[in-house]
Amino acid sequence: MAMDTLCWAGRWYAIGDTHKEFIADKTADEDYLKLTMAAIAKELNKRGLTETPVWLAVGLPLTWVGQQKDSFVRYLTQVRNLEFRFNGRDYAVEVVGVEMYAQGFAAVADRLKEFSGVNMLCDIGNGTMNIMYINNGRPISGQCYTEKFGTHQCMLKAREELMRSLHLKVDDSIIEQVLRTGACDVDESVVKIIRDTATDYVAGIMRSLREHEYNPMLMKLWFMGGGACLIQHFGQVDPQRVIILDDIKATAKGYQRLAAKALRKRGVDFEE
Repeated sequence: MAMDTLCWAGRWYAIGDTHKEFIADKTADEDYLKLTMAAIAKELNKRGLTETPVWLAVGLPLTWVGQQKDSFVRYLTQVRNLEFRFNGRDYAVEVVGVEMYAQGFAAVADRLKEFSGVNMLCDIGNGTMNIMYINNGRPISGQCYTEKFGTHQCMLKAREELMRSLHLKVDDSIIEQVLRTGACDVDESVVKIIRDTATDYVAGIMRSLREHEYNPMLMKLWFMGGGACLIQHFGQVDPQRVIILDDIKATAKGYQRLAAKALRKRGVDFEE
């Protein structure tokens, strides 16, 4: 697979060649701005465009929205007119505005009628795990939690265990494949350590959820996000009481739907 390249402000960057380390404040460096430009370019390329005004629909972990919303909006709009080259093509876009939403909830906002009774929603991302109670289709604002329990922690633990047990430095792509699919064409001892680590990680997730009063007798549990596949492959859950939303793009689609609805309501003329 060809590597994505970005040229901005006279400097070249490789996009996607390394794993983005978790940071609690997305405005701490320019990485998310570069990733945003790459995402804009990919969306415009699908539409055959290179110049256009854009609205950004983005999100933050549930409990961070209130504290970080304003600073993240300022961060994403610090350069209103972006001129850059991505994969050999020049782009010029104007960032007109930013619509900000809560991770996890955005993905299910249009299907709340399915959340009858008491429900716990668990969105497992790269750096954080977001938890929200939704009772009879109504989000409970006082029962929202963000834990530093994302899939990156599982990746780090697997890397450490492989070095400790087998004295091997294993490429992250191998670890990621086992985490995503449960298998990989490498020595079985490597796969076993990664699987065992993932099993312990999932057990840790379930302990954390119980600490937030998860009780399978009283509620349904919904998993989503990139970490949902870990529950699927390495967890022991009741399929009648635990629902896994396996659409990796569900949150992004939710941002788009909510932003489109908000912009139409304000009479903004735009194309999705």
